[in-house]
Amino acid sequence: MPTDAQVMKLAQWLSPAYPVGAFAYSHGLESAVAMGTVPDAAALREWLGDILFQGAGRADAIFLAAAYRAPDAAALAELDATARAFQPSAERLLETTAQGAAFARITGAVWPADLPDLTYPVALGRAARLHDLPLLLTARMYLHAFASNLVSAGIRLIPIGQTDGQKVLTALTPLCERVAEEAMAETLDELSSTAFLADIASMTHETQYSRLFRT
Repeated sequence: MPTDAQVMKLAQWLSPAYPVGAFAYSHGLESAVAMGTVPDAAALREWLGDILFQGAGRADAIFLAAAYRAPDAAALAELDATARAFQPSAERLLETTAQGAAFARITGAVWPADLPDLTYPVALGRAARLHDLPLLLTARMYLHAFASNLVSAGIRLIPIGQTDGQKVLTALTPLCERVAEEAMAETLDELSSTAFLADIASMTHETQYSRLFRT
């Protein structure tokens, strides 16, 4: 069982107040809303569910677990290179590298440790290992924070009310837990991403005329 101190550290790392700049990224959702693909709370729930189960959510959980288990620095660097190559667009690459670099910088400053600039899930997985935090709990909380950030973006973009946003997040929480649990038994050989509309939305966003978010 995780200790209170472990839970609190992860809560701090994955809080909206932790300065990784998560609020600036919509993961292509801004483009999807502009195109009319995600017009309401029900559509937001379906869109984010697909990303979690079939897209970046599952892939990130696999990368996080692999980073946690990486035996040495060389293996970690190779894994990070794979995570960068796996991104389907320039903006998605920015999203994971910018947040990962910020996470590594802040975490290393507060809790001194050897944490180089890595993609976000790889950096978190490595940090969790260095701080002896439970892997499954880390993956669950990472996916919940990922979904929470995108729900927050949806509240601003669609727009939907705060209550509807919390209903969407509550509905997605069991899926976050399921994807995290399944990722524990998966390896890089199981990496895939079939949330194609989300990938296309991230590409379209690069040339969108008016934008609130970086991705």
